Amino acid sequence: MQLESLASQVVDVSKQAGDFIRQERKRFDPDKIEYKGLNDMVSYVDKTAEKMIVTGLEKILPQSGFITEEKTSTKVSDRYNWIIDPLDGTTNFIHGVPTYSVSIALKEYDELVFGVVYEINLDECFYAWKDAPAYLNGKEIKVSNNPSVSTSLIATGFPYYDFEKQAAYIALFTELMKSCHGLRRLGSAAVDLAYTACGRFEAFYEYNLNAWDVAAGVVIVRQAGGQVVNFKGGTEVLDTRELLATNGKITGEMLGIIQKYFK
Repeated sequence: MQLESLASQVVDVSKQAGDFIRQERKRFDPDKIEYKGLNDMVSYVDKTAEKMIVTGLEKILPQSGFITEEKTSTKVSDRYNWIIDPLDGTTNFIHGVPTYSVSIALKEYDELVFGVVYEINLDECFYAWKDAPAYLNGKEIKVSNNPSVSTSLIATGFPYYDFEKQAAYIALFTELMKSCHGLRRLGSAAVDLAYTACGRFEAFYEYNLNAWDVAAGVVIVRQAGGQVVNFKGGTEVLDTRELLATNGKITGEMLGIIQKYFK
């Protein structure tokens, strides 16, 4: 399989889903929200977009399986599996905050080999595949060269249903607030990772994440020259539900701070 030729096709699928989401936002009815759990919302827009993506990807790679947020496909493959978040930033979408994205990754066996994050409102498409650079709208991107936390802009996310580690997380947030240029919370982990890949952020950290939130962004950050690890410093991030992505220059410093609060 040629990942480069596959990439343009998957980018098209992500943009088609993004166009649908963009149009539905103009006529979206908040009364159609459903709740999967505490503060965990979904709508027909998420589900329809996911079905569009699954249908498109089945045509590109018929033998593949799917790991999807909205469970519109339960097909699993031994070799190729797509990891899909059709609308990362659903809460933003519902409230009309213009930061949300389509996130699609491909895993071959246990290795992530391709990722695309389409930021819908800015029409910015980030993508990368194994053994190649990362791109934004066709132009190569790289992580920043900023060497220290003190001069970094850092992104994070807040848990919205599992508050077991809330006290530690707030303490970590407080320390970083005093230690860097600023902290941002955009509301889409996929976008946070894409922005880290292109140098807008030096780092992004969060816990309580799902594979579909981050899989595509992980590929893009790594291919842009950055690092992605869990809070212990290991490279496994899809199943640990915690993640630190950096420009590679401040990984050790960030881990030193995080590990004061997350052992």
